[in-house]
Order: sequence, then C-alpha cells, then structure tokens
Amino acid sequence: MKFGKEYASQMVPEWQEAYMNYDSLKTILKDIQRMKQRSRQNGGLTRAMTLYRAFSGLVQGQEKTPISPSKKDIESQYILVNSVSKNGSESYETTFLKVAEEGGECEQEYFRRLDDEFNKVDKFYRTKVKEVIAEAQSLSQQMDALIAFRIKVEKLQGVLQDSTQSEPVEQKQETTSSGIKSVPLEILGHVKLNKTFETPGSIIQNFVNVAGQTETFSRENLKKVEKQLKMAFVEFYLKLRHLKSYSFLNILAFSKIMKKYDKITSRRASTSYMRMVDNSYLSISDEVTKLMERVEDTFIKHFSNSNRRKGMNNLRPKTKKERHRISFSLGEMYFQSSFFLAPSVVLGSIHLNQYISNLSGLFVGCSAALILALILIIHARGLLDKRGKTQYMENMFPLYSLFAFVVLHMLMYAANICFWRQYRVNYPFIFGFKQGTELGYREVLLVSFCLAALALTSVLSNLDMEMNPKTKEYEALTELLPLGLVLLVIIVLICPFNIIYRSSRFFFLASLFHCICAPLYKVALRDFFLADQLTSQVQAIRSLEFYICYYGWGDYKQRQNTCKSSGVYNTFYFIVAVIPYWSRFLQCLRRLCEEKDPMQGYNGLKYLATIIAITTRTAYSLYMGFSWKIISGIFSAIATIYGTYWDLVVDWGLLQRQSKNRWLRDKLLISSKSVYFAAIVLNVLLRFAWLQTVLNIQFSFLHRQTLITIVASLEIIRRGIWNFFRLENEHLNNVGKYRAFKSVPLPFTYCEEDEDHNE
Repeated sequence: MKFGKEYASQMVPEWQEAYMNYDSLKTILKDIQRMKQRSRQNGGLTRAMTLYRAFSGLVQGQEKTPISPSKKDIESQYILVNSVSKNGSESYETTFLKVAEEGGECEQEYFRRLDDEFNKVDKFYRTKVKEVIAEAQSLSQQMDALIAFRIKVEKLQGVLQDSTQSEPVEQKQETTSSGIKSVPLEILGHVKLNKTFETPGSIIQNFVNVAGQTETFSRENLKKVEKQLKMAFVEFYLKLRHLKSYSFLNILAFSKIMKKYDKITSRRASTSYMRMVDNSYLSISDEVTKLMERVEDTFIKHFSNSNRRKGMNNLRPKTKKERHRISFSLGEMYFQSSFFLAPSVVLGSIHLNQYISNLSGLFVGCSAALILALILIIHARGLLDKRGKTQYMENMFPLYSLFAFVVLHMLMYAANICFWRQYRVNYPFIFGFKQGTELGYREVLLVSFCLAALALTSVLSNLDMEMNPKTKEYEALTELLPLGLVLLVIIVLICPFNIIYRSSRFFFLASLFHCICAPLYKVALRDFFLADQLTSQVQAIRSLEFYICYYGWGDYKQRQNTCKSSGVYNTFYFIVAVIPYWSRFLQCLRRLCEEKDPMQGYNGLKYLATIIAITTRTAYSLYMGFSWKIISGIFSAIATIYGTYWDLVVDWGLLQRQSKNRWLRDKLLISSKSVYFAAIVLNVLLRFAWLQTVLNIQFSFLHRQTLITIVASLEIIRRGIWNFFRLENEHLNNVGKYRAFKSVPLPFTYCEEDEDHNE
C-alpha cells in the first residue's frame, strides 16, 4: 500500500482537516515534475546555443581555487527556515533561494504551502496538548476525591483499620502503608457528588426524595464513582494515544513529502527542513508521553489492583479484525457447500473470518434458491387461482411479511455500513459501540440472509400442506411455524450466552428499552436513531399485534380469525402505530428540558403532527368515509411537508443556498453532487407513499395485503437512504468541531471556587 493511502487510513476521522494535506502537496510536486521534464526536453537547444558563446581563454587570472563548501553550506543554499512570532504564537517560514531558476516560482509556492501545513499541524497539536494537560489536572482532583471517598466508606463500614480513631475526622489520613502519599479527608468537604439520572429509578428517587436514599458515603455510590472514573481514564488514555499517533504520522508525512521533493528536483533540502521539524514542539514535546505513563501507573494501581496485564488490557483499545473480501458469485457455491460435507478439513484451512463470509454467501444462495422454488411451485400448482388464496393472503401473508420487513431493514443497514466505511464515516464512535464489537456489513448480511432462509423455508412448508393431501394431519403443526420462528428470533435476541454477537444484541436491547422508557433515560444519539428506525416499521409492529390476535383468539388451525371485527384489536391497531412516534416525541421533550434547545421543540411538533396523520389515516382505512378521507389527507400533507423539510435541511444539512456547493452544503463526502440531488428527489417521492392509503389506490393484479407490504417496504427503503446522509451530516459536524471522543461525566464537582466567588 502506498504511503498516501496508509496515511489516510491511520487518521483520526474527526481530525482529518488538522492533518498535513499530503495529497495537495503531492499535486504541487507533480506540477514541478512536469515542468522539469519540459525543461529537459528543451535542453538540447540550450546546449546547442553554448557553441556560439565567447571563448574566455584557457588561462584565467590570478583566481584562487575556491574551497569546497561543506555539506551544510550546500544544503543551506536551497532553503532557509526561520522561526517567526505572529500574534504571540510561534510559526515557521521557509525562504526558497532559487526563485530565479526556471520553475522557481512553483517551488516557492510549494514551500509556502508546506509551511502553512506545518504551522497548522503544530498549532493544532499545541492546542490539544493544552487541553489534555487541563483534563489531566481535573482527573487528578477527581482521583484525590475518590481516594478520600474510599477511605471514608471503608471506615464507615469498619473495614479499614484506623489507628487514629480518637482524632477529629478532618485530621484522619490514609495510614495503611508507609511511603504512600496521605490523602486528607477534608477534601470531601469541598466536593459534591454529581447526580446522574441515568435510570428510571434514579429519576423517580430524585422526585420522591426519600430521606433514607440520600446517603452519600455508601458502597453503592462508591461503585458508581469508580465506574465513572474508570471510563474517564480509558477515554483520556485513548485521546493521548491518538495525539501521539497524530504527532508521529504528521512527522512521517513531512519526511516523505520532502524526500519526494528532493527526488524530483535533485536538490538536498529535506535535511534542513526536517531539522526544523525535529526541533519543533511537534517533535520535542514529551508531555503526551509522560501523561500516558502516569495514566498507566494510576490506572493499574487504583483500578486494577496493581495487575499490569489487566490494567493495560482495559486501557488499550480493542481493535476489530478486518474481514476478508468475499464474492457472492455462483462459482463459489460448490466450495461453500463443501464445508458441510467435510467441516473438519475446511475449518483447518480457512480462517474464521473467511468462513463467516463464505457462510453468508451460502445463505444468499439458499435464499435465492428458495425464492425461485416458491415462484415455480405457485405457478406450477396454480395456487393463485385456488379458492384458498384470499384466506391465505388475509391470514398467513401478514405473518410472514413481518420477516420481510425485518430482513429488508437489515439489508439496508448492511448497505449503510458498507458505504459509511467506504467514505470513512466513524459510525462506531457516533453510535457509541464498545470498541471492537461493532458489526461489519458481512456479519449483518449473514444474520439477515439466515433469517430470510428460515422464513422462506417456513413459507414452503405451509404451501406443502396445500399441495400434498398426506400433510393434512400436520396442519396444526404447520400453521404454528411462523409463531415458532418469531419465538426463535426472540430467544436468540435475549440469549445471555456469548453466541451470535451477544454484545451487539444487548446493545440493541438496551437502546430499545431506552426508547420504550422515554423520557426516563437521558437521550443519546443511538437511542433516538433507533426510535427513528422504529417509525419506519409501523407495519411490522402491527404484524406482531396480528400474531397475538391470530394465535390467541383466532382459529389458526382453520386459518380463520375475527381480529378486524374486534373493537379491542382495532383500538390497539391505532395505539401500536403511534408508539414509535410517541417515544420519539417524548425524547424530544427530554432534550428540550435538558439542552434548552428550541429546535428539539420544533422536532417534537413534527412527530406530533405525524401522530395525528397516522391516526386519521388509520381511521380512514378502517371506517372509510369521505370526511375521514379529507381529514387524513390534510394532516398527512402537513406532516409530510414538515417531515421532508426537516429531513433535507436539519437532518441532512442540505438545501443551503449560499454554500460552496449550491443547494447542498459546504462539505460533501461523495464527490458526485448528483447523488445528493437524486437522494432528495427519492426522499420526497417516498415520503408521499401514504397517498396510496388516502386515495385508496388498488391494482387488480395485487392483493390488498401485498400492496400494504410494498408501501411499507418503500418506507423502509426511504429510511435506509435517510440513514446514510443523516450519519454523514453528524460525522461532518463532529469533524468541524474535532470531536473524536466520548464525553464522560465526572463524578465530583469542586465547589471551592464557587464559595470564594460568593465571598
């Protein structure tokens, strides 16, 4: 791999603009190279002209033979690098001494751009070092408070043997071992424990304010404080690692680009310039290295019980191994199927990652074969013309469409991951995945196609009952296949064992629980992002309601139900459609109260308008009537226009008239602007898919349930497109603010300064 690509791959995504722009400098060097080549091509004419110059004689005057200049003098005659002070900050300027030569202006421009890049890098590094030093001081204060807190809790519990119990509390100090710095307990008089309302119980406790639950110096609070500080140290150490890597990569980039310059121009200027780089703050500063050593020592001693291996395993980031590339071609199917014929042989020769990829390809082939078999069976047996077609479509089709919605959403998510990685959108950081546990698109494809193959197998089993008279006696068992598959998915989802991507499953369940309990949890991006996904799965949620009614109160053995004539079912038909939007509305209210951002209020109104539109459309679909048609059409139009504007302007950050990319935004990850305009048009068109319900559009060749499934699938596709551009905009906002790390709340607040201020 060339250095330019390796350099780009090692960057902190949110700091891209702060790195040396290697590609732009390389472009200038290519211009210099082309100029040099043209000069060489014209060199024959120049040499010919020297034949007519005046002859100066063989014997010169009494000139002295010049002394051979030293290597340093030879280098110094090309460039001079000086340190200058501008606005109280140090910067560097390079003077190119060969401007008069042919192409000298281009080389002068190269050094000007080179200085700009170096000064940018040096300034950014200085700023970040100041930030981490200030953060280290804050963490030091937090550690002092934590140690005092530990001593206080242990003494209250009678665990720590204190030989100075007769002394006042303010004079008691840590005396467990000699040679350890003493920590005065009076620190606790100047700090207060921050309240974190992260669970419904903590919020209810805050409102109830039970006296027995306000004890500060308890073991429970100590565990919370230790957990918070442990997370803060891990995140701080990661920041230090990134800073150290930033310094190393940029120095290496300057070295590489100067060697290229020397090679192209046949000069020896790199030594002089790199001498300046090596003597700059970027190179000689050792604050980051010292901080890393102190953080390691502190973390190992206070959070890992002096176990260095355990401490370093917790501090170091968990890297995710890249998956091997895979082609889902039919030519690989023989090799993939051979795994099941001789697993011991294949496992011995294939890497686990390759095996996962091959298994994904196998399920793709299985799904395709099952779909083809399904189509052939339906046409061969004439099932579409049989008397039971309507009964099947009204009862069984809604059951299986649930899996179609889930699989389609997972496929869109896999495509999102693929493109996020391609355009270096830092989705693991944005979503807050635990390091090294995020799923790649191959893993998502594996799960989705596995589910698709199981669902299609179940469909074929159901149809077999229709075709073969011998299977009539198993009709009860066959009709239970969809329910069994749903229960299997739920069991796998909540399975506590470390199988089938447990960390990702629990991450999903935790976010889902936060959405259900809104607004009792603090709203993170992953929570409202998932809630937005659920708003596009209304029909899937209604399918779950139908499962309960069909198997709970219907005669599933005869494929009959009275769900739609039930008042309770119809009531919940309204409620389940509103739940995702209501959850999202409550999340907006929570953020409005915490962040005091009026935009969250406007966003909440958008979901409230959508709730009204969904309710009126549902009423029209159930009860019909011209009045409901007009009302649902008006509110749906309002909600759609509101939602479309919010998608394009707020969520995607587009339609900026004064931007460098007209009607888009200043920064774009995709080079082709037409992609953005196409996405805008698609989003608008798919937003108006509800017109099918209001206008009651029907097609003679499509059953009503099929049409409902198609419209619901269009909304899932729209959400998949929305996901990419929404996260792209979030990523660019983080890049603009150089926000590359999680903000971990600290457990203690020092109130000493506030008291001095009040005095």
